[in-house]
Amino acid sequence: MFRQAARNLLRRPFPSSAARGAPSRPFSADAPAAAAETAGAAFVEAWKKAVPNIDPPKTPLSFMQPRPPAPPSIPSKLTVNFVLPYASELSHKEVDMVIVPATTGQLGVLPGHVASIAELKPGVMSVHDGNEVTKYFVSSGFAFVHANSYADIIAVEAVPLDQIDASLVQKGLADFTQKLNSASTDLEKAEAQIGVDVHSALNSALTG
Repeated sequence: MFRQAARNLLRRPFPSSAARGAPSRPFSADAPAAAAETAGAAFVEAWKKAVPNIDPPKTPLSFMQPRPPAPPSIPSKLTVNFVLPYASELSHKEVDMVIVPATTGQLGVLPGHVASIAELKPGVMSVHDGNEVTKYFVSSGFAFVHANSYADIIAVEAVPLDQIDASLVQKGLADFTQKLNSASTDLEKAEAQIGVDVHSALNSALTG
């Protein structure tokens, strides 16, 4: 019966947004501020009708500032926000370039970079501002590059490269390698492999 119902659904053509009377809009990562405000006001109005005795909860839009539109020409600087779950390392920092360790390889971001999202792997992130280069070791996270020359980098853990103790990295690599060799369960192997990968990346960052 379920198979027959699924076939019937697949055979029925889905009406387009125009046929349904719904307004069509282009997909964009930079929603206009007016549209965001309208959506927030509509949510509050609907909430008050449904639950008039309770104040409406805050939505993510309440904590977000609207992005400035993409400039007509490429700016000279890239604006970078670099945050951790417990701290903000860089906030609206204007730099020349940032290079992040993406899972697909090293990703260099300059002003005017195309909008993209990259998953981060353990490795070195470098921030270039003139002749000054600041390097961080990041464990994992994501980089969000916007079309208006803004980049938001969110890492689970990060530390300035010059604050890492090389002897502790070597000790950690040896300990996790031993754990990996003696692991008897899939969970133990997975945890040990993560430790080996992170410490191997740390060691490469310090020696490379």
